[in-house]
Amino acid sequence: MGNRYLSGLFAPIEHEHTLTDLKVTGTIPDHLDGRYLRNGPNPVGELDPAVYHWFVGDGMVHGVRLRDGRAEWYRNRWVRGPVTARALGEGAVPGTEAVGGPGANTNVIGHAGRTFALIEAGQPNYELSEELDTIGVCDFDGTITGGYTAHPKRDPETGELHAVSYSFQRGNKVQYSVIGADGRARRTVDIEVGGSPMMHDFSLTENYVVFYDLPVTFDARQAVAMTVPRALRLPARLVLSALVGRVPIPNPPAARQNSVSPDRRMPYRWDPKYPARLGVMPRSGGNADVRWFDIEPCYVFHPMNAYEDGETLVLDVVRYQTMFATDFTGPNEGLPTLDRWEVDLAAGKVRQGVLDDRPQEFPRVDERLTGRRHRYGYAPAVGTGVASGPRLYKHDFVGGGALVREFGPGKALGEFVFQPSAPDAAEDDGVLMGFVYDAATDTSDLAILDAATLEDVARVHLPHRVPAGFHGNWVPAT
Repeated sequence: MGNRYLSGLFAPIEHEHTLTDLKVTGTIPDHLDGRYLRNGPNPVGELDPAVYHWFVGDGMVHGVRLRDGRAEWYRNRWVRGPVTARALGEGAVPGTEAVGGPGANTNVIGHAGRTFALIEAGQPNYELSEELDTIGVCDFDGTITGGYTAHPKRDPETGELHAVSYSFQRGNKVQYSVIGADGRARRTVDIEVGGSPMMHDFSLTENYVVFYDLPVTFDARQAVAMTVPRALRLPARLVLSALVGRVPIPNPPAARQNSVSPDRRMPYRWDPKYPARLGVMPRSGGNADVRWFDIEPCYVFHPMNAYEDGETLVLDVVRYQTMFATDFTGPNEGLPTLDRWEVDLAAGKVRQGVLDDRPQEFPRVDERLTGRRHRYGYAPAVGTGVASGPRLYKHDFVGGGALVREFGPGKALGEFVFQPSAPDAAEDDGVLMGFVYDAATDTSDLAILDAATLEDVARVHLPHRVPAGFHGNWVPAT
C-alpha cells in the first residue's frame, strides 16, 4: 500500500550533507547575519507505509548560514533521539538513554543563545549545536518536565517564550509556561480541559492566553495497536480508555519506547462527541480564571496571530472542518480556510467568519507584532493533504485583499518567515525566507523575497531536494 507522505516531495532523503560556498542568484541583503533553519520529518529505518503518519517521522533540521552577502554553508542533520540514533546504527547521544522516541521533528528555534529542535505531545525536545549536531535533551535547565510544545511564542517586549504543552500523560490538563530570556521557566500553570486533546498551538495577546480545546483527541485503540501484543490489546485498550483524559499516566519504560518499529502511527483522531471550545485566561491567571466559549466543531493547527480590540480578542486562524476522522496518515481531510474569530468578552460569545476560502497553511506574521494588531500575514497555498502549492499569499487586513506570487508549474513552497531589514523597520520592510522545490530538477532553493512585493531578492541554490516539512525560523547570529 502506498503512502503519499513517503513519496514525491515528501519522500525522505538518505544522506546528511555539508556544503560550502553555495551558488547564489541575486544579492543577499547585508543585514542577514545568521541561520535560516527548518525542521521536518525524514524517516529512517523500516516503515510500514500502511500506517505511517507524516507527523511521526524522524526529525531532520536543514540550515543555511548567511553572512556578508554570502551563503557560507548548508547542513542537514537528523535530530538524534534514541530511536533515530539506533536506526542509523549509532549509539545514543549521551544523556538521552532514559528518554524515548525519534528526534524532534516539528520546529526549530533560537533562544537564550541556544538552538532547540521542538516537538509536542510529551516527546523530548533537543538542543542542537551551531552546526546542527545533537547535543542532548532540552528541558530548559530542568525547569520543564513532561515535554514542551512545537509552537512557543516570543513576547516581542520581554523576549520571553510563552507556550501551551499537551500530552495524554497529563490526564485532563495542559500546561501553560513562560520561559524567561535566560532560558529557564519562571512560571508553569496547569489548565483543566475536556479530556486529552491534541492542542498543537495556542494564541497570545498582550494580556491573554487563548487555548484551543478542539475535538482531535488521544485514541487508545491506535496507541495500544502500536505497543501491545495482539492478545492483550482489548484489556489494555479498556484500561487506557478509562484513564486517559482523567488522571496522569506514567511514562512507559524507555526501552519499550526506543525499539525501532516499522509501526509509526499517531494515536490521535477526530472525536465527534468532544465539545469544541476556546479558553481565555489572563496571562497572570490560573485555572480558575479561564473563561470557556463554545464554538462550531472544527480543528486548527495554526493561528496566524491574535490581538485585542477593546473587549474583543481577534484570532486569525487556519481552520479545517474535521481532521483525522478517516485518514490517519496525515492532514488529508478537506481543505483549510483562513478564518477570523472574534471573542467578545463582554457579550460572552464568539463570532466566526471566513477571511479567505483559498486553501492555505503555515501562516506567519512579522513576529515583532506577536499578540499585537497586524496588517500583513503570509501563507503558502496548499492542496489536498497539505501538498504544497505554487503560490504565496500576502494578506493585507487593512487595505483588503491579498497580493499573490505565482512560482510557476512544478514548484512547491513551504512556510515563509519574515525578517525585518532593521529593528525599527516598517511591518513589511524586510524579507521573507523559505524553501522552494522544483520538480523538474528535483532540487530546492532557499528563496529570499522582498516582503513588500514578493519578488525575488536572492536565491540560494541547493543540489538536492529539501523534503516537505513543517516549521522554521531565522536565528540571528549572537
